[in-house]
Amino acid sequence: MRTVRASLRQFVDELDSVVFGVGFSVSLVAILVFFSSPEASANRMGQINEYLWTEFMWVYVGTMFLMVTFSLWLMFGRWGDIKLGKPDDDPEFSLLAFFSMMFSAGIAAGIVFWGPAEALAHYETVPPLIGAEAGTPAAAVGAIQYTLFHWGISYWVPYLIVALPIAYYAFRKDAPMRVSTLIAPFVGVDNLDGFWAKTIDVLAVFATIGGIATTLGFVGRQFLTGLEYTAGVSLGDAGTVLVITGLTVAFTVSVTLGVKKGIARVSLFNMAVFAGLAVATFLLGPTNYIMNTGLQAVGGYFGEFLSMSLYTNATGTGEWVGNWTVFYWAWVFSWAPFGGLFVARISKGRTIRQVVATALIGATASTIPWFLTMGGSAIFFERNDIAPMLQMVDQYGVSVSGFPLFGALPFGDGLAAVFMLLVVTFFVTSADSSTLALGMLTTGGKQHPSTINRIIWGGLMGGLASLLIVGGGIDALRSSAIITGFPFALISVVAIAGMVWEYQSVSPLLSSDPDGAVGGSNDSVGMSSPSTDDD
Repeated sequence: MRTVRASLRQFVDELDSVVFGVGFSVSLVAILVFFSSPEASANRMGQINEYLWTEFMWVYVGTMFLMVTFSLWLMFGRWGDIKLGKPDDDPEFSLLAFFSMMFSAGIAAGIVFWGPAEALAHYETVPPLIGAEAGTPAAAVGAIQYTLFHWGISYWVPYLIVALPIAYYAFRKDAPMRVSTLIAPFVGVDNLDGFWAKTIDVLAVFATIGGIATTLGFVGRQFLTGLEYTAGVSLGDAGTVLVITGLTVAFTVSVTLGVKKGIARVSLFNMAVFAGLAVATFLLGPTNYIMNTGLQAVGGYFGEFLSMSLYTNATGTGEWVGNWTVFYWAWVFSWAPFGGLFVARISKGRTIRQVVATALIGATASTIPWFLTMGGSAIFFERNDIAPMLQMVDQYGVSVSGFPLFGALPFGDGLAAVFMLLVVTFFVTSADSSTLALGMLTTGGKQHPSTINRIIWGGLMGGLASLLIVGGGIDALRSSAIITGFPFALISVVAIAGMVWEYQSVSPLLSSDPDGAVGGSNDSVGMSSPSTDDD
């Protein structure tokens, strides 16, 4: 009983009442509204979604390209030597653990859901920029090429744009670990409790809930479809809610164990299963086709990167770009607050270049083989009538695509079981990193928020994901991401301006003195250093 009282006291004492109160209240209202009128809510979300990508497509596309350009400058320019910490700070996590957590938290469930599905979708409905006839070899190459574009370098930069200023100020100047810290260059570390800071943190809560609910909805639907396809078990609405609740309990248990004991261990396990499944599929599947088509797709990705990055189909309707590229950029923008905050939390002691390179080189290099293998195999099986991939998608929905793919391979039942395991573990790592970030956001930046806080946010996100699946399906999930990601497309521009302002003062571009870039002064404002102990 004493332990319960102590936990409740910690929960109450640490709360940022404004951010938690507004974020919790609006989230609860959204759940109640969607529960009372799911169809009308889904339709309204669809209307807002269409308005945003129709009227503001240039904002999503242009902001992402700006982020990519700035991130490449950080990796290759002199500001990359700036350390995220005091001169004597060492990295808290090994490079392998750091990479695994960044990858699992950042790309997570999306790569499982869309890995076998996206290239297949583009093969059937070819991207306008590719200009090939559907179902042809040229369409296959273009389909994989565009999949790499959506999940390659560009996907990772929003996390970096949010993470780097937060980590810089938190570990060099003892600022709070929260998203509003990215405006510290303009307001100062001592003034991060004002109106604009609170507004940014509240928006970060909304974006996180929308982004993670989208992801949990995708993966929850994939898990349910897998049960139906492989075992013939079809669950109704009540069963869907129960399954999502069970998965929510799983990630809540993980996040209560802390970063080192929970998230890091699950992430390392996750990466091992992910790599093993990719290698097995590559060796057992159409290896020659994967390599030939994949290499050409990689060449197209890098050769036409600029064209794809700025493509809006201005001479057409723009619908394809809105449904795919804008959706993906908005989705990752909505993930940027919690993904960036989580990356900032684990980046202490590393240089900017190390963090950027881990994402742009390490994560992209791990992502490309997966999409080449899964997308190439799916298209090959469809083209050669080995597995009715598109027919199954028409029958079960896009979430089924991985299961007939593995069913067409040797040891298919075993691979499908591993795939289901990967669905669950990626669900866990996506959700536990987001609940940790929500905890930090709603406690004024505490790196180890209370267990009760995390459980509350975990329950809310699980509930919203369930309702989105039951009430609106994939369309509602897409709309949720595009709507909640829009504000952070704009906030990210502010973050870039702040980094330029601050990093130029630390390491002037025209200076030949590298001392400030490597370690820099502590620039301390007299606050105590953030704890690096685990939960």
